[in-house]
Amino acid sequence: MSGEAAVAVAALREIGFLLERSRSDTFRVKAYRGAADALEAMAPEQVAEHQAERSWGKVTGVGPKTATVISQALAGEVPAYLQGLREGKEPLVEGGTRMRAAMRGDLHVHSTWSDGGSPLEEMMTTARDLGHEYCAITDHSPRLKVARGLSAERLREQIGVTRALGERLAPFRVLQGIEVDILEDGGLDQSDALLAELDVVVASVHSKLRSDSETMTHRMVGGIANPRTNVLGHCTGRLVEGERGTRPPSTFDAEVVFEACRTFGVAVEINSRPERRDPPTALLQLAVDMGCLFSIDTDAHAPGQLDFQIYGCARAEAMGIDPDRVINTWPVDRLLEFCAR
Repeated sequence: MSGEAAVAVAALREIGFLLERSRSDTFRVKAYRGAADALEAMAPEQVAEHQAERSWGKVTGVGPKTATVISQALAGEVPAYLQGLREGKEPLVEGGTRMRAAMRGDLHVHSTWSDGGSPLEEMMTTARDLGHEYCAITDHSPRLKVARGLSAERLREQIGVTRALGERLAPFRVLQGIEVDILEDGGLDQSDALLAELDVVVASVHSKLRSDSETMTHRMVGGIANPRTNVLGHCTGRLVEGERGTRPPSTFDAEVVFEACRTFGVAVEINSRPERRDPPTALLQLAVDMGCLFSIDTDAHAPGQLDFQIYGCARAEAMGIDPDRVINTWPVDRLLEFCAR
């Protein structure tokens, strides 16, 4: 790919990022990412031919708006639409800047290996470009079939890909993780031996969220007590807005669950997705008062969502949480030592 084409691809991807960041319609984002993919796959002579003939509209995956962006970028201009998005970019939320400045990484991120919308490499390079020192890929475990959860074989394959990518992106650290389901009996949806090979394990409940409090408490404590678990993901599973509708929080004995987190050295995730805001404020305050550690994560399924971390940072800052109680403010060696305990 020529340098000019690379600039045009970058412009299309930046537009996708800014649209995702502002929570625009998914189809709009896909249009720009699809056009970037189409352009990236073209030979230099094809790019030159379409630019000379102004025939971008004939390329599969390129529409009128994306064609304009490509033409302007290849002509050495900043595409007008991109410039407008840059100028209109505003803070997502008030506050949270002190905590965000302390953040070194993100420990809950998805890719097209499971139910994410963008490739692993794009997720990691975006995290790097946002200023992170490290980022964990945590695609789903096999039980979550609707999210194309990774079998043991696919996870081992991903480990190889992740290690190679990490070498290319060094000194940025690509951490190998998983979002593993906490099963109904409190076990984890992957073998202990394979989990032991990972850098970070986020354990979450994704099924039977309306179980009674006693059942859910036993289930969650079982997952937390597993020595491979490092982070308890989106603890109530609630949804407060968004395309998937709303969902009430699970019921469980929060004191027992958070005491288990404190006892077994498991961080409580502050999930930064706007539709989750999990834990709810009262439970977050309880976890703070009980002395828990935290992990402020995006649960990002697309590059633009990696900027959502500021939402969680604002909540943590409003609660007065000391940044040192947030494990992804730690240097990577300290984090990995904590996760490998």
